[in-house]
Amino acid sequence: MTVSLMQETPETARPVFTVYEGEFDALPEAAQAWAKTVRFGGEAGSVLIVPGEGGAASAAVLGLGRKAGARGSAERRALLAGALAEKLPEGDWRIDGEALPGDLALLALKLGGYAFDRYRPAKAAGQKGAARVAAPAGAAIAEAERIAGGVFLARDLINTPTNDMGPADLEAAVRRLGEAFGARVSAIVGDALIEQNFPMIHAVGRASATAPRLIDLSWGAEDAPKVTLVGKGVCFDTGGLDIKPSSGMLLMKKDMGGAANVLGLAHMIMASGLKVRLRVLIPAVENSISGAAFRPSDILTSRKGKTVEIGNTDAEGRLVLADAMALADEEAPELMIDMATLTGAARVAMGPDVPPFYCDDETFAADLAQSSLAVADPVWRLPLWQPYAANLASKIADTNNVTSDGFAGSITAALFLQGFVENAACWAHFDIYGWRPKPSPIGPVGGEAQAIRALYHVLKARYPA
Repeated sequence: MTVSLMQETPETARPVFTVYEGEFDALPEAAQAWAKTVRFGGEAGSVLIVPGEGGAASAAVLGLGRKAGARGSAERRALLAGALAEKLPEGDWRIDGEALPGDLALLALKLGGYAFDRYRPAKAAGQKGAARVAAPAGAAIAEAERIAGGVFLARDLINTPTNDMGPADLEAAVRRLGEAFGARVSAIVGDALIEQNFPMIHAVGRASATAPRLIDLSWGAEDAPKVTLVGKGVCFDTGGLDIKPSSGMLLMKKDMGGAANVLGLAHMIMASGLKVRLRVLIPAVENSISGAAFRPSDILTSRKGKTVEIGNTDAEGRLVLADAMALADEEAPELMIDMATLTGAARVAMGPDVPPFYCDDETFAADLAQSSLAVADPVWRLPLWQPYAANLASKIADTNNVTSDGFAGSITAALFLQGFVENAACWAHFDIYGWRPKPSPIGPVGGEAQAIRALYHVLKARYPA
């Protein structure tokens, strides 16, 4: 259920109180009594609807869990407001108290109302009316709408199965986004990739019934600082000839999560009118199996001219990214960001909620760490540990696409990509999961935007509209 946000607070708006676990003294007597009756404890994200005359809701209580003073805890706590989106009855509401940072609470209310009902139209049609919530004092509704729009775009793209989100469909989605903001969009498709020197994108995608392509979106003044986003657009990954087991394919519709996330970030940038020359590059392919599939031990020549021995066809994402990043690097952008659902090693190290990032610029890394806390969008920096680059060595090519020892898989993937960046003033790589395996106040199980709210916070500060 999408929550409707209001700038003004109607006199009839019912209150939403916030409480920490077990600390109910500040609640009105009726709310305290009802909480005791139903054994409401105030656990994080719990919501209590307090009945009034005739049983109609007269107030609500949002549980904040245990009070904690850890750095960033207030911001994380603000996201609990997303739980209200599904629990508040229809009508006008206001959030009382100062326990929640206003802008984040407002955004959480939008994010918590997300639902993916494309394939369940009857359920979508039967949804109850939306609650209307007054914005906390000073909170910006338009900004919350812009950010939520980018997050919802990323979620929708990831949640859509590959039969409706193959390479051609992903291109169509980019064209719709470009049209909405007056951006220029082009694509290099099929054998034209060979002609225009994108051999690794072509090799990875050539076995699919849908032609591989490189999608290119440009927006903003040509003399503005160049910011380039590159997103892995593997619309489905069988693993290629090094085929995944069936269990490993169940979530592979999300292997274009990097592309989905850079498009979500692009939406935020363009909707806000940031002063950048934005370029978005998406190598869109399906890693399929046929007689045309690339093979283990093949040697591919990249756009950069570097030769790559294929140690595993299931490490295809870094191959398509490398060609796209080489193109991006030719322009020497001020900032290049790539995002990809790249390695299982990142999930083993960090779990599904905290994407690692790699960066060759200390200032940008520090700014991102601060922004991550400020907007409760977790990221964590891992090192570009150069001694591990030797593990990518090949006896017959410039490099292998995987290591033979299986160690530090996320780091070595980042080091592989770093080898295709020379001219960008600053580069950052994000190894995201792109999926929420458990429901939370700000989103259900399914496709998820990761790191892009934090990135937008950095970019907005650097290149204000």
